This record gives sequence, structure tokens and C-alpha cells, in this order.
Amino acid sequence: MIEDIKQDAEQRMRKTVASTRDSMSRIRTGRASTALLDHLSVDYYGSQVPINQVATISVADARTLTVQPWEKQMLEVVEKAILESDLGLNPITAGEVMRIPLPAMTEERRIELSRVVRQEGENGKVAIRNIRRDAIHTVRELLKEKEITQDEEKGMESTLQALTDRYVNEISGVVEEKQNEVMEV
Repeated sequence: MIEDIKQDAEQRMRKTVASTRDSMSRIRTGRASTALLDHLSVDYYGSQVPINQVATISVADARTLTVQPWEKQMLEVVEKAILESDLGLNPITAGEVMRIPLPAMTEERRIELSRVVRQEGENGKVAIRNIRRDAIHTVRELLKEKEITQDEEKGMESTLQALTDRYVNEISGVVEEKQNEVMEV
């Protein structure tokens, strides 16, 4: 029973780290990345679908993305979705291919993105601490029900704290790595 609580908490913490990494990949750095457009959706015959399900997205060079819709009529829809996004990108359509040049980032923008990275990291750390709190609450309920001993409860609390420390440090590493990437000129 206690082992199940530990495994559940560890699994949820792993998912939180993965989610934090995913949200960090959407934050724009100086170089082009297809992950930049992953969260965009387009209207495809009446339903919203991710942009990568209606077009091929690739990196042409360090500062340019190319988007090639599979159907010619989707070119306008994809262009509109990119323009309306909060990314601040201006696609250039040439025939059936759309080029998206990524403007060089200013120092001010880099500092702003660095703050966003820190905030995303802090959100991940808070989520991990909440998972620890929930698991400890469950363990204390078991103690109250007399299903475990006080020694087992104390041991589990220290195990959960060690897990929390490990995953919080992992998120700190992800944040530091992303901040270095953002601040790189």
C-alpha cells in the first residue's frame, strides 16, 4: 500500500517534469525550432486540429521555418493561425510553401523570456510539492486508520521528501539549460 503511494507520486512527478520540459520547448530561443508551432491549431473543415496534422513543418536554416500544407487551400488558414498567434511571426508565402523568418531577439526580449522560463520552472516545482503534500496526506490518513505504524509514516515522509528534492533539482536543471539557451546570442 505504501509502495503504491510512492510509485504513484514518483510517476506524477516524472509527468510534471516532462510537462515542464514541453512547456519550455514552446518558449522561443534565438534559433528556429518546429516545436515553436506545435501548440497552434487551425480550422480544418470545421474542426480545430494541430498545425502539424495539416502541414509539414521543417527548419530551413537557423532562423527560418518552412511550412508546407498538404492541401493548397490550407495555406491561407495556416498563415492566419500563425499571424493571430502570440508568437509575433510574419509568414511569407511563396507558391505552396510558407517561410517564417524568426527575427533576431533583442536583449530586452531575452530578459523577458528568461523571466518566463523561471516562472514555468517555478510552476513545475510547485506542482511537484503539491504531489508530495497529497502523498503525505494519504500516508497520514493511513496512520489515522491504524493501517500503518508511525515508523512507516516517518520513513515514507523522508522517502517522499527525497523524491521531491530529486525532481525539483531536475526542474532546476531544465530551467538553467533553457535560460542559457534563451540568453545565448
